[in-house]
Amino acid sequence: SEQTDLMHLFECIAGFGLGGSSIAMFGRVGGGIYTKAADVGADLAGKVVQDLPEDDPHNPGTIADNVGDNVGDVAGMGSDLFGSFGEASCAALLVGASSPMIVAAGWGALMFPLTVSGVGIVVCLITNFVATDLSPVRKEADIERVLKTQLLVSSLLMTPCVYALAVTLLPAATCGMCVGGFVVGGVCSSPLKAFFCVGFGLWGGCVIGFVTEYYTSFSYSPVKEVANACRTGAA
Repeated sequence: SEQTDLMHLFECIAGFGLGGSSIAMFGRVGGGIYTKAADVGADLAGKVVQDLPEDDPHNPGTIADNVGDNVGDVAGMGSDLFGSFGEASCAALLVGASSPMIVAAGWGALMFPLTVSGVGIVVCLITNFVATDLSPVRKEADIERVLKTQLLVSSLLMTPCVYALAVTLLPAATCGMCVGGFVVGGVCSSPLKAFFCVGFGLWGGCVIGFVTEYYTSFSYSPVKEVANACRTGAA
């Protein structure tokens, strides 16, 4: 039956999430170990033993060092992105499939997490156009401003998109004492509540980015105070 096929499908999705998490872990470990081993080996052979500068062409270990850096950047960050994205998507799909009302509403409601991710890709492309054409980086001081603009613009564009998807795709039926909602795991929810869940995560990430930049960027007082304090020692 269709219900049995749906259960089998989401069992496969759960297995995909577990497999993706495992391979992402190996990618993180493999990328990090290879990078550090190549970096340390090249530094020992070149700087310490032969007194060569950084990335000197006379040092064959530089090739391993650069390859290790690429592996660490690509495999490490790619694994982080795939692990976080894949696991979160699979978990959201499984939670949605546990609700009979969402299942009865059809594929649009079931695929709500993936549609949010798909619209996010389009929003990222639009935000990238803003950063490259409307407000590009023209000097070094513009880098932070453009990064903050991208973060803010993407959050602003994504908010109404998530609301439209939630209202359009998720069911607004009556369930028990809750009017205009659906039950997930014994908890009564609604399209508006789903929008607020995604919205709080969206803007929470935006706020975390701005706060982190304030306390770690050399353009603001916290880092400047630490740098000034390091000019003189305890004596």
